[in-house]
Amino acid sequence: MSERSRTVESQPGAGIGQGAGPDVVPLEPKSPRTWRRRFGLADRLETYDRSDLAEKPLPPVFSLPVSAPGVATGGLFVVLSLLPSMLPKSGATQGVVLGITFMVGYGLGVAWHWLWRFLELPSPASRTWRRTVTGWYVLLAIALIANSWRHVGWQNSVRTLFGMEEISPLVWLFIFPTGSLVAVLILIAVRSLRKLFNWIARWFDRHLPRRLALLFGGLAVSVLLWAAWSQVLVDGFFAGMNQISAPLDASTDEGISQPQSPNRSGSPASLVEWDTLGRQGRRFVATGPTVDELNAYHGGGAVEPIRVYVGLKSADSVEERAQVALDELIRTNAFDRDVLVVAITTGTGKLDSNAMEALDYVTNGDVAVVSVQYSYLPSAASLLGDSDEVKETARIVFDTIHSHWSTLEGPVPEFHLYGLSLGAYGVEAVLTSIEMVNHPIDGALMVGPPFFNPLWNRFVADRDPSSTPSTPIYEDGRTVRFTNETSALSLPAGEWGDTRILYLQYASDPVVFFTPDLLLDEPEWLFEGQRGPGLSEDFVWVPFVTVWQVLTDMAASESVPEGFGHHYSAKAHVDAWVAVLEPDPWGPAATARLSQHFEHVAEGPLDG
Repeated sequence: MSERSRTVESQPGAGIGQGAGPDVVPLEPKSPRTWRRRFGLADRLETYDRSDLAEKPLPPVFSLPVSAPGVATGGLFVVLSLLPSMLPKSGATQGVVLGITFMVGYGLGVAWHWLWRFLELPSPASRTWRRTVTGWYVLLAIALIANSWRHVGWQNSVRTLFGMEEISPLVWLFIFPTGSLVAVLILIAVRSLRKLFNWIARWFDRHLPRRLALLFGGLAVSVLLWAAWSQVLVDGFFAGMNQISAPLDASTDEGISQPQSPNRSGSPASLVEWDTLGRQGRRFVATGPTVDELNAYHGGGAVEPIRVYVGLKSADSVEERAQVALDELIRTNAFDRDVLVVAITTGTGKLDSNAMEALDYVTNGDVAVVSVQYSYLPSAASLLGDSDEVKETARIVFDTIHSHWSTLEGPVPEFHLYGLSLGAYGVEAVLTSIEMVNHPIDGALMVGPPFFNPLWNRFVADRDPSSTPSTPIYEDGRTVRFTNETSALSLPAGEWGDTRILYLQYASDPVVFFTPDLLLDEPEWLFEGQRGPGLSEDFVWVPFVTVWQVLTDMAASESVPEGFGHHYSAKAHVDAWVAVLEPDPWGPAATARLSQHFEHVAEGPLDG
């Protein structure tokens, strides 16, 4: 036996107890070249036992055993995830929610069990624990069966509210398999990260104290995750979206052909080539009511609406595209019209046909709409990758056109802004620009503003306490007002000023009312007396659950009937445009008549 071993064994308390003998593992000193010797820490650290990390096998990824506390808590979350949400859900969507919420509950169960053991709290007697666990599982089974049965009824009550076809109990054939698959995939991903962490921590443990090894192991995994997210996952996501969206943007919808009117971009007389407009731009300039249709409705006096659109491929830079848009407006004599609207598109470059056709009819065609494409990705993807693009494009296009408009002499058209979804985000970027102070506009219409819009959040937060989040009243409605499907324009008592800013939003639109705060905080729009029209009375907030319900609702927000979710009707747009433009002569009867005209117009869900 070495002298080092004899010394350790002879010291009192060197082992577990007196006579520990063979159970004592001698620890050899580290090489003097290690950092411990260099910093003089060897004597203090020589007795550190690293056998915990060195001898334990790495945790498995595909093993069957799971955490009992995790399953118990996850089961509760499954029961709660079956409660109704903002929008009706398909079986597959509900399955995704079920799988995610189960794993959230599973993680919380594992966490509290670990914390209990870490704090060395006393464990209940085995018989008491078994009885408690058995009782809990019985209650969970009863609750799961009850909510599974009631889920179909809850979903059908929401579908009835939305005017949708009811679902059958066979929907469970989609819910449970989808939920199980999602939960398994998340579990495999988390276990893989755990194994990676243990492997890295074990490597550090060869050179560092255990706690430092665990700390550096966690930091290393965090850095790897960040790098993978920012460099691999995000780049891969956008590369994949580009591969999907670019060919779609280059395509032309069936029934869409090049316009021949000089009042349209992409026509033979246009400065913008038809092939550069993009799919949504080609649809925009090739559709809309004709002069004959407008005359048939109004009884005469109609002119053809001017529609100017500049695609991503129409010019190399934002500044050049903005200049081309201005040149197109000048070419079409757009500044001789009664109304000029600078429209900010959605992520795919789309302008909602309900909004555009309602505008054409309200003005009897005496309007020019101009828009510049900044992306061809869906709005959700554009938010992650092109959020700066929408703000930059909106401001540059506005400044270019507004600067020319402000120098015109004599009668000039009213200057208005319009944006749907991410386009509303771009409109707010314009409303906060310095140019607005020097030369105010006449009005703006923002439809379905996303929950991250800064001005919208301020207006809702500072609203009159007697108003609701879906129809807030801000400063007596002097400049900013809110409306919905049933028109809430008459709620503010104050007089509406010369500049009219209007938000059109539905209480059932998750794009508007989602927030990450739903994870732990109940939203005001579910408080008693604050619930807006279109929300089920059975929809309640549940911590850690509602956030995933509403987040998945966003994916289906454009697949519901008009008047709900993120699918805004022509009727609502008629009310909104009339309020912002104040056409003369016009009255409530004219609004009702035009709304009835659009009742028979079928509009498919948005894809932007």
